Amino acid sequence: MPEASPRGTYLVIAEALRREIKEGEPLPSEGALMRSHEVSRNTIRRALKVLEADGVVESAPGIGWRPARSGDRRSLDERMVDVITEDSLSVGDAYPSEAKLCERFGASRTAVRRVLAQMEGNGLLATVHGKGRTVRALPTPTARP
Repeated sequence: MPEASPRGTYLVIAEALRREIKEGEPLPSEGALMRSHEVSRNTIRRALKVLEADGVVESAPGIGWRPARSGDRRSLDERMVDVITEDSLSVGDAYPSEAKLCERFGASRTAVRRVLAQMEGNGLLATVHGKGRTVRALPTPTARP
């Protein structure tokens, strides 16, 4: 029967991962971490949660864990709503095209379209055939998707 790990093992693993990430090492999968540290998945996830709370790693749905991105950490939804204020757009002004938004945020066209549909549903944007999207209302703190 395997011997139980001492308390705080996840903190030791978290510090080891922190050092590896600072040195530029890629973040191994949870399975690889379990094998290399000879601990359970729960212990690995606790270590990763500690690093996530410190902003060192982030969870990427469908991908797993990765080193945290630097720069703007707001969601795509928040950043696209903030375009209205950042670009000093007023009601009736043209909202940037899908292609420009994809380039600006480094997001897929599908993700951008999803947020645009959400913004239209919230009444922030209106689509005019042949003219594109225009600002219909200015965002308020409660208008965030």
